[in-house]
Amino acid sequence: MGFFITFEGIEGCGKTTQIKRLADRLSAAGHRTLLTREPGGCPISDKIRSILLDADNRGMVPLTELLLYAAARAQHVAEVIVPALQSGTIVLCDRFSDATLAYQHSGRDIDRATIDTLNSLACQSVRPDLTVLMDCDVSIGLARAKSRIEAASGPREERFELEANPFHQRVRDGYLALAAAEPARFVTVSAGGSIDEIAGAISQQVMGRLALQSGSAQ
Repeated sequence: MGFFITFEGIEGCGKTTQIKRLADRLSAAGHRTLLTREPGGCPISDKIRSILLDADNRGMVPLTELLLYAAARAQHVAEVIVPALQSGTIVLCDRFSDATLAYQHSGRDIDRATIDTLNSLACQSVRPDLTVLMDCDVSIGLARAKSRIEAASGPREERFELEANPFHQRVRDGYLALAAAEPARFVTVSAGGSIDEIAGAISQQVMGRLALQSGSAQ
């Protein structure tokens, strides 16, 4: 069985940059590695992503949003994540089920039991072995995210970036609460350092966990 690592954090926290750095580090060390993302990760889920992140869809109600995330995740897990893990691959996923708890429960105030039920159905018992939480001040993260969007040439995936700061603060608080509840799974990293410093801290933590897993499997 492989090893499942997820990266989480608010908009603009730097997780996408860091997950790519880790994927390169693991590949260079000889690990079979797959880098994927949510929402998306396969053709059907990518189509759902375009709906979820399109700013023209700001009228979407929270329950619709939740159900679309669950549908995208169900396809992604079945088509990409489970086969990769079964082949012994290290899977790196940019957001997963914790994002739904942070955004749709803490951010949107959807009932936790409803989200847990949908996550259970969509994830097929798949849970991250390790989650890297990139913690970032809301104002800094949003400024970074908006700069990235302005510089991008593709579709403007900014429906969440257009939310008011209190929403993003609730999301950040939700992530920190999740990390506090599962300290054995989460590694919380401050996003305030340089890219190289953060990459080094993450790599050290991940390589340590992989060494422990390898030792316990022998």
